[in-house]
Amino acid sequence: MLRKLITSLGLLGFSALAFAADAVAQTEKQATNWHAIIMFCIFVALTMGITYWAASRTKSTADFYTAGGGITGFQNGLAIAGDYMSAATLLGLTAMVYTQGYDGYIYMLCFFAGWPIILFLMAERLRNLGKFTFSDITAYRLDQGKVRTMAAISSLTVVCFYLIAQMVGAGQLIKLLFGLEYNVAIFAVGILMMVYVTFGGMVATTWVQIIKACMLLSGGTLVMVLAMSEFGFSFANLLEKATAVHKLGDKLMYPGALLKDPVTAISLGLGLMFGTAGLPHILMRFFTVTDAKEARKSVLYASGFVAYFFNVIFLMGLAGILIVGQNPEFFEGGTVGAKLIGGGNMVAMHLAKAVGGNMLLGFLAAVAFATILAVVSGLALAGASAISHDLYARVIMKGQASEAAEIRVSKIATICLGAVAIVLGILFEKQNIAFMVGLAFGVAAAANFPVLILSMYWKGLTTKGALWGGYGGLISAVLFVLFSKSVWVDVLGNAAPLFPYTQPALFAMPVAFLLAYIMSKSDSSVAASQEIEAFDDQYVRAQTGYGAASASNH
Repeated sequence: MLRKLITSLGLLGFSALAFAADAVAQTEKQATNWHAIIMFCIFVALTMGITYWAASRTKSTADFYTAGGGITGFQNGLAIAGDYMSAATLLGLTAMVYTQGYDGYIYMLCFFAGWPIILFLMAERLRNLGKFTFSDITAYRLDQGKVRTMAAISSLTVVCFYLIAQMVGAGQLIKLLFGLEYNVAIFAVGILMMVYVTFGGMVATTWVQIIKACMLLSGGTLVMVLAMSEFGFSFANLLEKATAVHKLGDKLMYPGALLKDPVTAISLGLGLMFGTAGLPHILMRFFTVTDAKEARKSVLYASGFVAYFFNVIFLMGLAGILIVGQNPEFFEGGTVGAKLIGGGNMVAMHLAKAVGGNMLLGFLAAVAFATILAVVSGLALAGASAISHDLYARVIMKGQASEAAEIRVSKIATICLGAVAIVLGILFEKQNIAFMVGLAFGVAAAANFPVLILSMYWKGLTTKGALWGGYGGLISAVLFVLFSKSVWVDVLGNAAPLFPYTQPALFAMPVAFLLAYIMSKSDSSVAASQEIEAFDDQYVRAQTGYGAASASNH
């Protein structure tokens, strides 16, 4: 039955792709890239095989949510890097270096700055205190029902905003590269994601992310090496030629052109830095390893892979200035006032075609699509676990739910999230992807991170403080974004924004911390004093892992 269902869903995805490709190929809107289609089909076939294999190994809730805790530090590091390096990383950051130069590199550093925080402050305690989701940690010594509900709501909010960015990115990318209709691409991503998560759980999702991370690292490295070979592998030579032709001139390698307003710059930096430590699908990965030592290793490996890839992207962006930006083949509208075909976000793709032909372009296009699939699968699993493990099993059933019932709810939640992702992807087709990603990070930094870090390190946190801090951070972050120019003016059409900045973290994070502190200090109830006393037991468990559920290999 399972074999037939996976096979039929796989064939449905392939037939939708083939039919749409044939239909669109007959129109002259976009030439179908058959190299990309073939490589994408190979990737889908490979991951469907992994999903079938994973389905036979997924028997318990521990298998479904955390792959039975049997993933090694190195494997988990690759998977975390795969979760973190989305298509926006490959396409958006390359384009940012291409247009803004050194500012694009600073932007990457903001993304990277969150990893030391996770490594030194969080990884070990997350693994020792948690079981399936980060709500396990925030609710460890507090009111289970209320705190889990709050954590699940903020997790789902972040997941939905992040899903919008990935789904819109998928639609736009496939529309341009594969020649498919936008809506068909959205459906293909949604259906495949549902199959991976519903049948394979965390085992399948992990291996999809590992394969995708290897493809992304190798593909990016190949493009970068071929591009650098045109400059004799000399960074100085590349830089000299790039500054000579770029519109910024010598300022290409100066900071400050991208975010002239220091408040926005600081707010964005805080959002990207602390948002990383509050993303549910990243935090969930720390429960897949055997112990705290492997959790620390996985962050170290992930940091290395991400740092390496950011440097590859920086060189790709600089090389693109000369190889793509000076090549009339990639222009439209003649030589005077010409602009890049496909817009700035496609610089990485054009560079791949320029240095490696259609075959390398096809490979990188398939990698970009695989990237979106992997990230969407991780997000769906994080969202489904918040619904099934936190809300259903712990809040509604008060911990009395059977494992079979919990997995069944999680699978239903995955299908519902897939449907929501498809609808959101279609509704938000015209929205700016970078804005959506920034919003997801900003909300995670304000809603998830403050309560999570306080629950691990501050003895005085009470349920009342956690609830006020969590909800306060979440609501204020969303309201600040709603009233900013990005939504209030650009989307809703009002004359002027009510909030002058576009990034919420600098303002919403202090709201969350202050509310948590004030409300905890003012709480003199008996329950609050018991929660404060329970911190000592939590501290021992966090430091030693004594009493943590022993993860077993299956």
